Amino acid sequence: MRTADKQIADILVRYGEPFAGNVWRVQGTAVIYHKTLERIAAHTRIRFDPPTLIRSERDEAVILVTGRMPGEKAGEERIEWSIGEALVNVNYRVSGRQAAYVYAMAEKRAKDRVILKLIELHGLVYSEEEADEFRQNHGVPIRAVDEDYDAPPAFDEVTEQEADLKRLIDEAGSINAVTDLMLDERTQTILNAMPNGTREEVRDYAKARLRALGWPPAKKPARGRAA
Repeated sequence: MRTADKQIADILVRYGEPFAGNVWRVQGTAVIYHKTLERIAAHTRIRFDPPTLIRSERDEAVILVTGRMPGEKAGEERIEWSIGEALVNVNYRVSGRQAAYVYAMAEKRAKDRVILKLIELHGLVYSEEEADEFRQNHGVPIRAVDEDYDAPPAFDEVTEQEADLKRLIDEAGSINAVTDLMLDERTQTILNAMPNGTREEVRDYAKARLRALGWPPAKKPARGRAA
């Protein structure tokens, strides 16, 4: 294992996160899942101040975020800040009919950068939300040297597939329609080829849609027995 990868692995272990499955490389750059950073932030009880909106346009947002992580002793709080940017068709690509959420993306990028600084991974690894350039290249998951695996599809392809599935989930007008879509053989094939983080994101999206449609159905009150 290369020195930088060992540093990343050693730091992730502190927060109960495995190296394999959470990190991959894009043209030599280590990239980590956004969900992994969210779990670490929850584990370390990182708190974020209200964000400061620096730039607000229809297709662009720039947000300043400050995060605070408790130290081992009272009063030993660590504080870091960073900026997140999202500009449609520059560093934030939107595929097909997918809506552009520039504010949400800018906030996610800023928070991810702050988390990486607080856990001392900044400069060693980048968040998957860091820049859309990562999605334009072929990412290879980092695994044990002797572990065989099939390379995942190119990130552009994964992004488009994720957007298409979410669109179909939005268009499903009933609980059965969502269930049928997610159990469909073609859907399962697409999901199984996705990176773990993206696959779980789509499944969570489907669960949210099911809840919005009234799943699980409310239980009917039990009828009282006749006297």
